[in-house]
Amino acid sequence: MDVLDRRLVAALQVSPRASWGEIARAVGEHERTVARRLQRLIAEGVVRVTAIYDDFRTGHGRPAHLHVHVRPGSAPKVAEALADRPDTRSVYALTGAADLGCELVSPSREALHRTLSTEISAVGGVLQTQTQVVLHTFRTVAEWHAPYLTEEEVAELSPPPPPDALPDVERLTPLEQEIAELLTADGRIAFTAVAERLDVSVPTARRRVASLLERRLLLPRAEVEPALLGLEVEAMLWLKVRPYALDLVGQRLAGHPNVRYCAATSGTHSLIVQVVTAHEADLYRFMTGVVGSYDEIADSDLTLITRAYKRGHLRKSGLLTLEKTT
Repeated sequence: MDVLDRRLVAALQVSPRASWGEIARAVGEHERTVARRLQRLIAEGVVRVTAIYDDFRTGHGRPAHLHVHVRPGSAPKVAEALADRPDTRSVYALTGAADLGCELVSPSREALHRTLSTEISAVGGVLQTQTQVVLHTFRTVAEWHAPYLTEEEVAELSPPPPPDALPDVERLTPLEQEIAELLTADGRIAFTAVAERLDVSVPTARRRVASLLERRLLLPRAEVEPALLGLEVEAMLWLKVRPYALDLVGQRLAGHPNVRYCAATSGTHSLIVQVVTAHEADLYRFMTGVVGSYDEIADSDLTLITRAYKRGHLRKSGLLTLEKTT
């Protein structure tokens, strides 16, 4: 992708459902240019627009991160087996002590127990797993965008801020659940298509979609491999943070432009941070200048992501993203 492609993808990450005209006005390009380029990138599988649930608030599941140790030579086969599971949101190959990283979303504590105690261990090649359950999410990948836009461009595209206090739990109605399933399959589905598929009026479809997004029960997401955006170094950083400072450190790190994901977890390290940079030297500066500035961080473990097999429930083919099939 050239510079303009990357700017347009970044704009789509800020507002995945924005019209081509809205993106064109924000970045100062002609609408036909924006439409032609983004439609080509979507058609080629470079970028996919989908949506993810706020799992905690909708009750759709409990996210957990797994470190998976496998027999030598079996990592690709195990990764594909994990990616085939409908309850895995992301699967990565890693450097470091673990061979693979995996994010699970289990519908219940019982399901998580069954998955960890019998199902994952039964996958051929798996030797050992270590699990960290997510306790609180500071930033989801859906809230990150590549750093190619000015603050003014981001502000023009950004949706209104959510209410100060959102309910802890909001169950979706049957109609909202049907709409959410359409949006997770195609995050840019038109209101007319939603209305036709669900046999409701267009104003009803528009109002219900807007409600889901405004209440942040569903987060639209433009998925693209960071390497295609010139961010070729991707790392998973596990931090041991003193409990009194966990919220402060999590919020501040989540606001950094190189941080795609940040969450508090159970386990030996209390904070997981996914970082993307253009070069290893930039990652070194992030570790020394950003992470190193917090006395509240007592320990860190840094691993690199060498390949993604699945992200946001979307399978990967090299650097391309496949359409959602489940």
